[in-house]
Amino acid sequence: MHDPNDSPPPPESIAPVVPDAAPIDPAILKSAYNAFKKRWKLTRLDYESRIGKSPLSGSKSAIVGITAPKEFPKAVWEELVKQNRLKRAGSGLYSMP
Repeated sequence: MHDPNDSPPPPESIAPVVPDAAPIDPAILKSAYNAFKKRWKLTRLDYESRIGKSPLSGSKSAIVGITAPKEFPKAVWEELVKQNRLKRAGSGLYSMP
């Protein structure tokens, strides 16, 4: 027969097991941040050196954001956003704070 002590526990007593995301190595974060800064600088310099734009006008770069280098996973970029080292610019773009 069925023993009442063998019944499964009620659903509310079962805690979902969600593994915590492994912390990202600080060396990887630093490398990703440096790669992003380099790409940001090169993109800005490329924009500012366009023909038809006077370097003497003193206008700042109109770049809102750039795509993050593909060498690093999205989790790395999101961690840098969480640390306030980068900010989201929308549509998968990131910018310097």
